[in-house]
Parts: sequence; structure tokens; C-alpha cells
Amino acid sequence: MNKKPSLSFWQIWNMCFGFIGIQFGFALQNANVSRIFQILGAPIDNIPILWVAAPITGLLVQPIIGYLSDKTWYRLGRRRPYFLLGAMLATLALIAIPNSPTLWVAAGMLWIMDASFNMALGPSLAFVGDMLPDEQRSTGFIMQSFFIGTSAVVASALPWIMHNWFGVSNIAPEGIIPPSVIDSFYVGGAILLLTVLWAAHTTKEYSPEQLARFSYAKDNAALKIPNITRTDTAFFRTGSIFLAVGLVGTSIIAIQKFDQQLFILTISTAMFGLCELVAGFMQQQKRTANGFYQITQDLLNMPHTMKQLARVQFLSWFALFSLWIYGTSAVTTYHYGATDTASPAYNMGADWVGVLFAAYNGFAAIAAIFIPWMIRKSNRKITHMVNLCFGAIALISFVFIKNPDWLLASMVGLGFAWASILSLPYAILSSSVPAHKMGIYAGIFNLFIVIPQILAASILALVVRKCFNGQPIYALVCGGVFMLLAAGATWFVDDEGAC
Repeated sequence: MNKKPSLSFWQIWNMCFGFIGIQFGFALQNANVSRIFQILGAPIDNIPILWVAAPITGLLVQPIIGYLSDKTWYRLGRRRPYFLLGAMLATLALIAIPNSPTLWVAAGMLWIMDASFNMALGPSLAFVGDMLPDEQRSTGFIMQSFFIGTSAVVASALPWIMHNWFGVSNIAPEGIIPPSVIDSFYVGGAILLLTVLWAAHTTKEYSPEQLARFSYAKDNAALKIPNITRTDTAFFRTGSIFLAVGLVGTSIIAIQKFDQQLFILTISTAMFGLCELVAGFMQQQKRTANGFYQITQDLLNMPHTMKQLARVQFLSWFALFSLWIYGTSAVTTYHYGATDTASPAYNMGADWVGVLFAAYNGFAAIAAIFIPWMIRKSNRKITHMVNLCFGAIALISFVFIKNPDWLLASMVGLGFAWASILSLPYAILSSSVPAHKMGIYAGIFNLFIVIPQILAASILALVVRKCFNGQPIYALVCGGVFMLLAAGATWFVDDEGAC
């Protein structure tokens, strides 16, 4: 059996570089979508429901994309076609959502954007697992956390930066998205596309034959190449052209002068291109029924450590979604006393939420430097448990801190928790699942991120309304309790790759 070669620092850097763009878009979504919904007329009670469609899509997208990326090989490689497509579609959605004329259009764009992020994220995570030997996987996932943290600092604070550094207005008439938010989404779309293209260009995937020699022997499986076929080139060529034309056209229309009819035309062109690409990918596969059966079987027969990690993920991501869904309304109402979305106080509070999100992502980048030291002093499991406790304290502290400036102190603990959540569960997972199923298990693992989002958007809304008189600040307290439970569940995880 051949061992995977260790990669240099810069090889790992280039491989993980696309996470800058993926997280840039994701951070813009988390920090601003609730604000956009409120501006377009959504009551606070309805905001969680508007988030539900996106995670429901994620329930299907990541496992299917993970399965397909395990079983296919194209000219661009195994994982790269999928995260490139996801990045292109997410770029379209980032351009479209701040230009949404109505609330339901914005909700639909969030659905497309979240599905696109899921399409890019799963194969990107499996990409790291494919390329790195066991002893470098923690390093790879921690570098991802560093990139995610640093990019999200800028992304989360970008509307504030646009207003305070470049003089772009952060106030608009009632029902209109402020220019500072619109311009931020345009910048995010460009960064997302360019960074993912760089990662795909600079990192060459191992061929199926190499993966068979490296990984499948370790699983005590027969040295055989998985069911790999090549896409129909006509479909791929046509789809790429239409998707590119639609993407460029939508960008030009949005930046120059938004025209709804032309916008629909360019979006439709891009979607047609996507359909052509999907048809090309599936043209010679003819395995949809067997694929769904295999996904179900893998879900029901998850490895033991993955089942334990699933509980941790469920609880910790429920806590995170409580912050992302309710963070803006909690701070603007509890710390700024503002409910009118057109008022200066509300927009000042909403901008400050972006700064807070930037702060915890910045602390996450710093935490990514300290986490390897923490692992050496203990192990991955104990390190993750401690960091989740830091995050729980941070979320609960929102209700006790009256001065919003002091919320920056809470972001330190939240940053350590965020860096840990983004790296250590995946590092532990990659050591416990069969290497030839890395993609499908990464997709299934995402279910335990998506399901708590659905529950946070439904059950938590009911709890806040019935138990806390509609005060969103207590949703963050509930999130802190769930993160504390996640820390407790981490104690029972068996880390098969621990030293």
C-alpha cells in the first residue's frame, strides 16, 4: 500500500483558499439576510420561517452531491466540477438577493444561495480529505478555519466598512435595501468566484488509480476504481457557455442599472446552463435509484464515531443558528431599543451586528493558531469540548451585557467555538469513515447542520413567542444552553485518530 505524500504549507494553503470566498458569501448571508427580510416587510415572528426553505434544500443537496462526487470523474476532476458549479450559482444569488423587489423573491434567492453553498461546501470538505494523509488532516481543516475566520471578518463588517470608510449610505427609504448592503453583496460575489477558481486552478486532484492505491487499501477493500464515467462533452460545453453568459449578464445588469425583465432573462439563461450541466453529469450514469438507495443505506449504517459526532453537531449548530437568525433583531431591540427598520438607531444596531460577526470570525482566525497547541496539550475531543463551553458562555452573556460595545468581549469565546466547530469534528470524522465514501459521508454529516437549522427556524420561534413574550434576546440564551449540551456530548465521542 502506498502512503499519500505530505503536502507543503503552500499546497495546503492553495487547496483551502476557496474557503475564503465560500465563507465570504456565507458570512454576508448570516449577517444581512434577516436585515433584508425585515426591510422588505417581514415581521420578527416570520423571519425564522423564511429561513426554512434553504435548509430543507440542504437536506437533499449535500448527500446527493457527495454521492455523485464519490462516483464520477470528469475532465476537471472528481470534486472540482461540483464546487465550481456551486460557486457560480452562489455568485448569481449574492448579486440577486439585495436587488429583490419583494420579500418572497428574497426568500427564493436565499433558497438558491443556500443550495449553492451546500453544492460547493460538501465536495470542498471531501477535497481536503482526499488530498491529505491522516497526520495532516487536522492541519488542513484548521487552515480552513483560519481562512473562514479571516474572510468572514471583512464580509460581516462590510456594510459598516462601506458606510464608514467609503461614505456609502446605510439608510434608504422604507422597503429599499441600503446601498451599503447592495455593494457588499456585489463584492462578495466577486471574491467568492475568484477564490474558488484559484483553488481549483492550483490544486490537481489525485486520479482514481492513485486514490485506489492510497486510500482504499487502508479500508481493507479491494483495489478497484469506483464507478467512474466521463460526462457528455456536448452537454458540458453548452451548459458552461450558457451558465457563463447568464452569470456575466446578471452581474452587468445588477451593477450598472437593475432591470427586472433583463434580470429574469439572464437568470433564466444561467439556470438553463445549469440544467445542461446536470444533464451532462447524469447522461451516462443511470444510477439515480441505486444512488438514493445507497445514500439511505449509508445514513442508516453510519460509523460509530460519526453517530456520536452527529449529536455534537446537532446541538452546536442549533446554537449557531439561534445567533444567525435572531442576532440582528436581538441586538437592535434589546441593546438599541429600535424596531423601525428605517430609523437610524435600527440601522446603527444592524451595522453593529455585522461588526460583532466580524469580530467573532476574527477571533476564530486567531483561535485557529491556538487550537493545535490545545490539541497537543490534551487531544481533539477535550479541545473541542472546552471551546464549545467558551461559546456557550458567550451566547448567554448577551442577556447580561447592556452596553453593546461590551458584546465584543463575548465574541472572543464565540470565536474559539466557531473555529473549533469548523475544524475538529471534520478532522475526527475523516479518521473514522471509509476513504472511498468521504464525499457521501461529508454530505450526510451536513444533515446534522441542516436539521437543527430547520428546528431553530420553527420550534425556537414558537418558544420565543410563547415563553419569552416575543423577545429575541432569549433565543440567544437558548442557543447558549444548547452549546453547553454539545460540550457535554463531546465527552462521549470516540476519536479513532487520536494520538
